[in-house]
Amino acid sequence: MATHGDLKILSGNANMELAVAICDHLGCQLLPALVDRFSDGEIRVEIGANVRGSDVFVVQSTCAPVNYNIMELCLILDALKRASASRVTAVVPYYGYARQDRKVVPRAPISAKLVADFLQVAGMHRMLTIDLHAGQIQGFFDIPVDNLYAMTILADFVQHLDGDPMLVSPDAGGVERARAFAKRLNAGLAIVDKRRDAPNQARAMHVIGSVEGKTCVICDDMVDTAGTMVQAAQVLMDNGARAVVACATHPVLSGPAIERLENSVISQLVVTNTIPLGPVAKECSKIKVLSVAGLLAKAIHNIHTESSVSVLFGRTN
Repeated sequence: MATHGDLKILSGNANMELAVAICDHLGCQLLPALVDRFSDGEIRVEIGANVRGSDVFVVQSTCAPVNYNIMELCLILDALKRASASRVTAVVPYYGYARQDRKVVPRAPISAKLVADFLQVAGMHRMLTIDLHAGQIQGFFDIPVDNLYAMTILADFVQHLDGDPMLVSPDAGGVERARAFAKRLNAGLAIVDKRRDAPNQARAMHVIGSVEGKTCVICDDMVDTAGTMVQAAQVLMDNGARAVVACATHPVLSGPAIERLENSVISQLVVTNTIPLGPVAKECSKIKVLSVAGLLAKAIHNIHTESSVSVLFGRTN
């Protein structure tokens, strides 16, 4: 039984379509709110309905423009706190700055931790997210963090591909993710050895495992500039793969990503709508988008009703 008042859903401007889809699954309407800018560029937030004593969920991916969307989320959280909401859960399908989760060079910030502090100070009581780049980021928060996995959604698509699928990790860091994916589908596993020379620049080297004649499925938590993914795909084809499909939860797709994808041997890139596609990405025939709205809606319902959220994790270790 819920103890935090009526369920209410509010959205920032980062991913309004996803918020509406979540409401459709829950059978409710978005809470009216004005989230705009003043003429000088400052963010203006006004909640358009009473939220006193309510259980409010704020849907906002911290995708590009990352800094603006984080600030917008913080101001919404502060407005809800000052409006006496009983509990405020930030639904952050894509958590920006997640790759800056440790110091890799001297005198550098741990940005993922700082963003966590921002959100908590702003008034967040709980966070719901999908496929954190590093699961340890949950430890940056002093509040409950539910980290869901899009693997269940992506796996349903992969299992209907033609050919004998082989799950592939594009680097050593993604082996655990690829292994869980492969185990769920009872498929084989391969690894592409990758050497990173500089940020956003990577050089794929060789394949660990036999991929000859296989339909290779590269799986990752996100695709940013697509350099790693495209190079990995080429190495797989050079090693005799029948075809290469790529799966990634978060379609960051920055810089030359779309051009690289179009010119690559990847036949299809399957992503989710944690981040809305830009105009150029929408025109790319290789990209297929699957929705996480149903998964998030179930999690929101379970959090609101104080039911188990772990039943939705869908991860095989």
